[in-house]
Amino acid sequence: QVQLVESGGGLVQPGGSLRLSCAASTNIFVINAMGWYRQAPGRERELVASIFRDGSAKYADSVKARFTISRDSAKNTVWLQMNSLKPEDTAVYYCNVNGITLSRSRFAVWGQGTQVTVSS
Repeated sequence: QVQLVESGGGLVQPGGSLRLSCAASTNIFVINAMGWYRQAPGRERELVASIFRDGSAKYADSVKARFTISRDSAKNTVWLQMNSLKPEDTAVYYCNVNGITLSRSRFAVWGQGTQVTVSS
């Protein structure tokens, strides 16, 4: 069973930066995509950024030019660098990874979530 461990959330002032990290367990044959989603109170979970097997990435319009997703394929780890944070970025951020395990089973798993609060 693939497991994810997230870290890096916290409280930051508007205009500040945070870096989220998500590490997947090592029983993975290939990762097709790694992504970050967020869910604010009373709102649906939404995609923030994804990075794919070929290294391409996509971002929500609301975070373009402020957030950067990156990965280390050898370590099954993905990061989300968040700059110029705004109060509306406040949410629980979830990591999502999908791919194929060493036993050749498909998987899609979520991290436990990490709170990001942007407030003065």
